Order: sequence, then C-alpha cells, then structure tokens
Amino acid sequence: MTERDLRFDILVVGGGMVGTALACACLGKGWRIALVEAREPQRAWPPGETDLRVSALNRASQRILERLGVWERITRLGASPYREMHVWDGVGGGSIHFDSAELGEPDLGHIVENRVTRLALWERLEEAEEVTLLCPSGVEEIELTTDAALLDLKDGRRIGARLVVGADGHDSRVRGRAGIASRGWLYDQQAIVANVQVQEGHRETAWQRFLPTGPLAFLPLRDSRCSIVWSVTEFRARELLGLDEAGFRSQLQKASDDRLGPIGDIGPRAGFGLRLQHAEHYVKPRLALIGDAAHALHPLAGQGVNLGFLDAAALAAALDEARDKGRDIGGLWALRRYERARRGDNLLMLAAMDGFKRVFSNAVPPLAVLRSAGLSVVDRLAPVKHLFMRHALGAGDDLPPLAHPGSPDSHSC
Repeated sequence: MTERDLRFDILVVGGGMVGTALACACLGKGWRIALVEAREPQRAWPPGETDLRVSALNRASQRILERLGVWERITRLGASPYREMHVWDGVGGGSIHFDSAELGEPDLGHIVENRVTRLALWERLEEAEEVTLLCPSGVEEIELTTDAALLDLKDGRRIGARLVVGADGHDSRVRGRAGIASRGWLYDQQAIVANVQVQEGHRETAWQRFLPTGPLAFLPLRDSRCSIVWSVTEFRARELLGLDEAGFRSQLQKASDDRLGPIGDIGPRAGFGLRLQHAEHYVKPRLALIGDAAHALHPLAGQGVNLGFLDAAALAAALDEARDKGRDIGGLWALRRYERARRGDNLLMLAAMDGFKRVFSNAVPPLAVLRSAGLSVVDRLAPVKHLFMRHALGAGDDLPPLAHPGSPDSHSC
C-alpha cells in the first residue's frame, strides 16, 4: 500500500454481521472505506451441517439486508421462516401464541445462521472497488486527533480515517482504547446452544418455555431440526455440558415439556456466558460504536443482532445527512444524530429484557401466578398482542431509511 492508500474516509473495525452491514450501507457514496478484521468468514461447510450460532432476523433486518443487496444470497444459502411462536410459563402454566396470519404477514421473521449472513455481506464488500479489506489484522492503538482517527495495526501498519467505527463486539478494543466506559453486569447464566432433531417437527414455529433457571427456546431450522438456546445458571450449564448425549437428551426432553415430541439426534453443544452491558457514550469526535460494542443484552427475545443492524442503518443515515449538508462525517454534528437516534431505544430494550429475565427466572409462587396470568390475559387481548408482534417484527415509522417499510430515499445498492 502507498501512503495515500492508508488514508480512508470510513474505517470499520470488526467484520462480523453488524460491521459488514455498516460498510455495505456506506457504498456508492464516494467514500473510501476500509474494514479491519482478524479472520475471513467461513466460505463453505459440509452439506447438512448447521452452525451453532443462529439469529432470529426480524422484518426490519430483512429490509436492511434486502436494500444492501444480500438477502437473496442469504436465502439461497439457507434461511428458515417462522410463522408462529408459542411461549409458556414452566411454573404457572400461562401461555401466549403469536401468529403472523393475524397481522396479514407471511412470517414473524427468519432463523439464519450467523455465518450465512456474514458471508453474504462480506462477498458484497469484496465486489466493491471503494473497499479495502484489511484481513487478517487487528487494532493495537487508537489516537483521535482533530482531523483524523489514527490506528496502529497489529501488522505494524498505521492507518488513518475521518471516522473510525467500532463494531468489534462486547469486549471492544476500539471502545477501550478510546476511553469509553461501559456499565452492566454478568448474569450467572450461560446459553447452551445445539441443533436437535424433534419427532413432531417444528412446524415453522418458534417455541419458548420460561423456567426458573432461564428460558429454553426451540428455533426452526430449514432442515426440520431446531436450534436450541437454553439459558441456565453457570452451575447447571457445567452439569448439562458434562452429560453424554443420552443424559442431555433426557434433561432437554423434560425441560421442553414434551411440546415437540421425543427428541432425537443432538449435535455438538457449546455454552456462552450472558451479560448486560451498555456503553456510556456511543460517539466521540472521529469515532462511533455500533452493535455489541455499544450494547449487549440477554438473548431471551433474540433482539441483539436486530438492534445492531438498526445501529448500522441509523449511522449510515446520519453520515448521508452530513454529506448532503456538507458537514464533516467524523464530527459531532453527524455522530450525535446517530447517538440520539439509537441510544434511547437500545436502553429501553436492554431494560425490558433484563426485566423479563428477572421476572420469569423466578419461582416465587405469587410472582409465578401473576406472570402466568399476565401471559394468558395478553393472549386474549388482540390489540395488545398485535402491538407486541408489530414491535418484534420491526414495524414503525421512526426507523432509519434502510429499515423503513416504505422505499428509502437512498440506499447503497
């Protein structure tokens, strides 16, 4: 690279789903873009193999990915729609049923392997002449000056940009090196994930049972199997991960309340620690945080990556506005517009998910009775239930252009 090659308009650190989405959203605007990432995405996998990490992408995320030109590729690689959702309380017995047909929608969302979404976005960046993929690489130090963000990379290179975007996860090096603190706590929980076969099939339905130790979700995969996300205490997680397949199947069968019939083959298992975390600030001059670098929440409603995609869409919109008005894309005039658009909504979602976790992960009899009754009452109140469904779908008029139900004023592809 020449000295000129090491200067960019926008530098994204982190090539996961949210970072690549932001880079794609900045294409076609006349900007020179770079993305720093430690490793390329997985390019291929054996037929029939499904990633342990999946996401429930709602309609807003689907619209973003469509407008970035990658949704068709994602559906070819594999996406499973879910049209209904059953939720029930494992202690009190109350339940609620969501059906996309009640809203006149074709589905409630899609279950997609994380590696599928990331690969489709990465391939889009590889096609773009204005993008430089600095991979494999990583960030050592960051210096924010009046005119630029200067980064020292692990390979010894020093690069600069008008704006650096941290999309490097909940342990964000960008956030740490920029001196932005975060608040939150670790839950005494792990999410156990695995892919399992169920005798009665998933019926394109997501199933979730709230238990005192945490929620258990069965998410429908395209090949009739389900991806489970089972949140349990750290102690219980060590027990479950230490069991052989027969022992784990027995425990999972009991926890599932036999709603999907006998459980068959179970694939490899893994556990991931759970936390709540929120950055005190999303922006500084020359720097912005998006996705898990800005916030992390409990996975019980599957909203993490959907919030991240909205971050990317909102930041892209703020940068478009700055460009159109002749303002500096790395200045606070633009970046505070992004922060105002997303920080409040993200904070509300973090608080809601933490509240749900605390209310439902509790076996105190009076509380169990109340929450169970609450589920059943909401199930019978169609307007209230439909409001929940629309919010989960990502409907609304206050969304950034890339996610808005109407045609956006502009998008990258």
